[in-house]
Amino acid sequence: MPPDIKPGQVQLVGAGPGSADLLTLRAVRAVEAAQALLFDALISEEVLAIAPPGCVRIQTGKRAGKASMDQGEINRLMLLLARRGLRVVRLKGGDPSIFGRSGEERDFLERHGVAVEVIPGVTAASAAAAQFAFPLTHREEARRVIFATARVRDGAVVEGGWQAGADPETTLALYMARDAARLVSDRLIAEGRCGDTPALAVENAGAPHARLLSATLSNLADVVEAAAPTGPVLLVIGDVAARARGYAVQGDTPDIIARRAGL
Repeated sequence: MPPDIKPGQVQLVGAGPGSADLLTLRAVRAVEAAQALLFDALISEEVLAIAPPGCVRIQTGKRAGKASMDQGEINRLMLLLARRGLRVVRLKGGDPSIFGRSGEERDFLERHGVAVEVIPGVTAASAAAAQFAFPLTHREEARRVIFATARVRDGAVVEGGWQAGADPETTLALYMARDAARLVSDRLIAEGRCGDTPALAVENAGAPHARLLSATLSNLADVVEAAAPTGPVLLVIGDVAARARGYAVQGDTPDIIARRAGL
């Protein structure tokens, strides 16, 4: 047994965007040694195959728009398994610390005397940037990145934070955004972000079957709705989006496309 994996401990492990070769070495070792594996709905079979024979495997759901196990039930299940002396791995897509509820789970387990280790993973925005050859920051174009959820409440986007996203030197990476593109784009434009700002919608970021949709902020919702994606969608809004390999919007000339590609 690796010395940093202890019975009765829970490891919150980032599985990255799906491909097993994007797992960290520490994440692989944790999954290889797991005696109980609680995994999210988007974890690939390739990653699950790393777990040893005899490992208890429990699918917890946690996919946007789908029925899933209640967070309280997940917490109690991790506690029960840890108290039985098992090496417990809670396997999450992307990075546990970016919209992965790692804080809630750590707080609960530590309140009940269970040791917790967090093992980071590649988050969807980083995976999309690498896969489609655009940076998240770029000198004189994007000085900062905001990771946010495209949350809606009762048919309206939540209040707060939109002015920061309207800054033209900010790259905005919006997670869980498939059904919120119109509300998001309308709100950002209302806050002053230019409608011509390049934008991307990336479905299944990091996976071999990932799909890139090119748009501007003003037509982003139309592009997403026409494509009808069924997988998880990340929105990337900012000038760096125009650097994505294959970025092209309706009305672009070959000269514009070549210039964006640096040709």
